[in-house]
Amino acid sequence: MAALKKYGPHNFFKYTFCEFEHVEVFNFPKTTNYKSKSESEYYYTANGVYRKSNHWGRVATCRWKLLKNTSYKNQKIVIGFAKWTDFIPIQSSENIFFIEVDYEKSKAKITSNTKELRFKLYNYAEAQRKVKEINKLLKSDKWTQYYNYNPDLLKKELIDTYINSDKSIASIKKNF
Repeated sequence: MAALKKYGPHNFFKYTFCEFEHVEVFNFPKTTNYKSKSESEYYYTANGVYRKSNHWGRVATCRWKLLKNTSYKNQKIVIGFAKWTDFIPIQSSENIFFIEVDYEKSKAKITSNTKELRFKLYNYAEAQRKVKEINKLLKSDKWTQYYNYNPDLLKKELIDTYINSDKSIASIKKNF
């Protein structure tokens, strides 16, 4: 894998993916380094950035997730922290993302490979396309009625195969 771009206060907000850690207590100084039009505040340190905001996910040209406690609700102001090394370019053609599926919550999401190396990796655009298809499969049971297979097991086996191969969903379904 090629060396990733280095991020800091002058470029972290341009086409990046990042998972911010939820911070319970941090007192923002009266003068923050930056305040956006949507009222998000940013404070830069040598190691990273604190972000105080009521919206996470798609942020301008970025995809910033908040690794949060379960009580978080969107539109509630929350503080997150990310190291400069946590920012990853989403326009890169490098395969640096994997897909994580929570079968209990019927939800798939894109995660960076900074913590996991055992999954097939994708560039951001490909991972985004696969997650969209996986979430469709997870939300509907209608398609499973055509198979003589336990619906939950069918979904899991099909999705696990899809995530870890270059096969299409249609070609995987043929094997069932």
